[in-house]
Amino acid sequence: MPPSNPRTTLDRLRTPRRFPKFLKAASLCVLIAGLLSPLSPAAAADTSTTVAANDYCGGQCSDILPPGENGNATLAQILLNQVFGTQPGHAEDQLGLYGNLASGYSTLTDAKINDFFNDASFGVASNQVESTTKPGGRTDVTIVRDKKTGVPHITGTTRYGTEYGAGYAAAQDRLWLMDVFRHVGRGQLTSFAGGAASNQGLEQEFWRNAPYTEADLQAQIDEATGKAGARGTQALADANAYLDGINSYIDASDSGRYFPGEYVLTGHKDSITNAGTIDHFKLTDLVALASVIGSLFGSGGGGEVNNALSLLAAQSQYGVTEGTKVWESFRERNDPEAALTVHNGQSFPYAARPDSPQGEALPDAGSVAQEPLVYDRTGSAATASATGASATAATTSLTSAKRGMSNALVVSGNHTASGHPIAVFGPQTGYFAPQLLMLQEIQGPGISARGASFAGLSMYVELGRGQDYSWSATTSGQDIIDTYAVELCQDDYHYLYHGTCTAMDKVERTNSWKPTTADGTAAGSYRMQVYRTKYGPVEYRATVGGKKVAYTTLRSSYMHEADSIIGFQMLNDPDYVKSPATFQSAAQNINYTFNWFYADSAHTAYYNSGDNPVRASGVDAEFPVWAQAAYEWQNWDPATNTASYTPASAHPNSVDQDYYISWNNKQAKDYTTASWGDGSVHRGDLLEDRVSKLVAAGGVTRSALVKAMADASLADLRAEDVLPNLLKVVNSSPVTDSTAAAAVTKLSAWVTAGAKRTETSSGSHTYANADAIRLLDAWWPLLVKAEFQPGLGSDLYTAFGSNLPVDEAPSAGHGPTGSHAGSSFQYGWWSYVDKDIRTVLGESVQGGLSQKYCGAGSLSACRDALISSLKEAAGKSASTVYPGDDQCSAGDQWCADSIVQRTLGGIKHGKITWQNRPTFQQVVEYTSHR
Repeated sequence: MPPSNPRTTLDRLRTPRRFPKFLKAASLCVLIAGLLSPLSPAAAADTSTTVAANDYCGGQCSDILPPGENGNATLAQILLNQVFGTQPGHAEDQLGLYGNLASGYSTLTDAKINDFFNDASFGVASNQVESTTKPGGRTDVTIVRDKKTGVPHITGTTRYGTEYGAGYAAAQDRLWLMDVFRHVGRGQLTSFAGGAASNQGLEQEFWRNAPYTEADLQAQIDEATGKAGARGTQALADANAYLDGINSYIDASDSGRYFPGEYVLTGHKDSITNAGTIDHFKLTDLVALASVIGSLFGSGGGGEVNNALSLLAAQSQYGVTEGTKVWESFRERNDPEAALTVHNGQSFPYAARPDSPQGEALPDAGSVAQEPLVYDRTGSAATASATGASATAATTSLTSAKRGMSNALVVSGNHTASGHPIAVFGPQTGYFAPQLLMLQEIQGPGISARGASFAGLSMYVELGRGQDYSWSATTSGQDIIDTYAVELCQDDYHYLYHGTCTAMDKVERTNSWKPTTADGTAAGSYRMQVYRTKYGPVEYRATVGGKKVAYTTLRSSYMHEADSIIGFQMLNDPDYVKSPATFQSAAQNINYTFNWFYADSAHTAYYNSGDNPVRASGVDAEFPVWAQAAYEWQNWDPATNTASYTPASAHPNSVDQDYYISWNNKQAKDYTTASWGDGSVHRGDLLEDRVSKLVAAGGVTRSALVKAMADASLADLRAEDVLPNLLKVVNSSPVTDSTAAAAVTKLSAWVTAGAKRTETSSGSHTYANADAIRLLDAWWPLLVKAEFQPGLGSDLYTAFGSNLPVDEAPSAGHGPTGSHAGSSFQYGWWSYVDKDIRTVLGESVQGGLSQKYCGAGSLSACRDALISSLKEAAGKSASTVYPGDDQCSAGDQWCADSIVQRTLGGIKHGKITWQNRPTFQQVVEYTSHR
């Protein structure tokens, strides 16, 4: 199996770059009609003071979300953007602030923080009101937008009106994006937005893991709200009011002809006659949306079949006993050198390796075949690009290396200058135009919050601040997905369930498309087909001990995509969250896998959420097990997919630790995550090293913590934490080869300069130490192969590469169509290289690899291998290392790394220099408490 390259699936989603062509072909009449079509009506500025009195942050809460709040554009605005580069109001006014931090952080002071962030205080000063709207003519809700960013500040006097306003504001800012993602969640993107290969791959990936029928979606609403008592009843009412607001805006924008222009470009509306419809949203659309977001960022686990294949390869290479040791050493389930979020020594055992594994169902060699998803391809669905997109989607959906992203730096008041806690935190959700998240403030009965929410799910703030507290999350990735081997009977579509031959449930989706102005992909169609069992959807076929089986995946959040709504409702409720304990209680009602962080004026807190199933005794979560009663989750009910879950006390949690850091690293001692790579070198170390030094020195300020984050965001993890030891080996004897010596000199100078990927000056679009950066980018995959392949053998080396990619540099870590995404260095072999090289150097290593690989443990042989691969890297030109793509010419190093707001609609934005930091980010320090 070839190495997988995990990355954010959404990095591949973008409107095809066809606008220049359609502009040439567009008739003058259509262009003029578009330019003359009405824009969204602007209301007169309100002159009253609207600043809220319930804000305890003292002007010390800030946030940022590029490119801008406004994610809707009329046809006129899209055409102007494509021809002249004109930006709709508030479409990119946060992009410059965000991008400039890379060059401006070194001189940052507390007074300058809002040169790079927004003031996130509640309310809008009367002289900063840009517009005031009474959505739908209602008298119980007002939407005020500020001049600087255009963020909606929604204030309601009734709960219904408040949520109606939230829905209306969401549609004002993200209607097209919301429509795209409800179709992604339903596996219907190509029929809606066009048959581009990237669209095909996207809908296939998500529908493979969540092949829901309309009845399934409705059942999840009924179950989530029905079991939650009064809060469930309120959540349902909130959702309905939210939908009413969305649909009110759809009607108003349709009749007023200021709806998003993408509806015209994709053939849903006519720019001249206004014929066509924009479908109203319904409750089940919200569940479809939630399934996409949960799958992307909050569903840790999977990959058991890949794990089994690499284990079998290790046992084939080394024998069963030694091969198992080798596999476990690379797996690093509980590496003693891993960076921890809860670092006070507390242990939270989960998914540990059992002493005597039970029920394992490892496949027979060579028998594994991925279950087909796509059938009956016609037209453009049968092209090489389409089938390639399908293969990539399947690989991405089945790996345990989910895109995590997001980071957090939280310091207790015991170590700050003010005595109040400070937090700098936020989610890395990629970069898109419009952005997946949207900013808002909601004030109404039982709701008081400001922050970011995923478009279409913004009835509550999902990450942000309350009156006297802030919260945020990072992806945690603990294992809530298991793979079962169901034994087949009768034929390939029946299986044994508790001894009874049971038919699989077949779910199908047929999509077709034709060329549009936005997407000229030729007409095509296909049918997606998933077989479902009580143990989840079928993902692979194989034999185990000669018996034919289907491998299925079962996750605890499957059929429970709406459950987390209660936790978010609680986080927005000022009468509920008043302390670390109540914050943790709210987070316990979120069934997706996240790390949650909290700060108020006196306390900090952390909680790891997710429905962690209690597995049967002896079951190893790393591998497939037999679909038999003895190996099922404890008290599992297949009719509802519910089971016994580990209690809240067993989840990593903490209050008032000296500091917390998280960058998708290991949560706590003995808490195993599903993805590989939690070892001695992790990008979490970039935060750990900086924050621990700040805390040791004391007197931490907001600007100091932002500086720590920003400094880490520009660091090359390989260069900072691994390259110094590689150079030790190379320099263990004089380097006489001139090519190698020149390379060593450049790399050494880069390390001395700080090992960062930074411009020579702001806007130069040229890196300082550019040659050294190019050398390491070229050298890393070569040195890893030279170091490990001779010992592992090609089969095992390739198998381990399927579990954990070798590299994730900014320019190449996300694949040929998904670069420019910012997030880097999450997955890679840095820990393996670090441990192996330190062993060769004779240094102390805890939890080392079971074998010596570089030069088979010989320092001189290791040195020879490194120098040989370094010379090969030195011979690679910039155009080879950075081959170019749809955004950059070959050899343009800065551009290859740069962040691009991937277009999900018709508006394009400029590039910004690479930074590895949250997309939405908060900086908070509360001065008082209720």
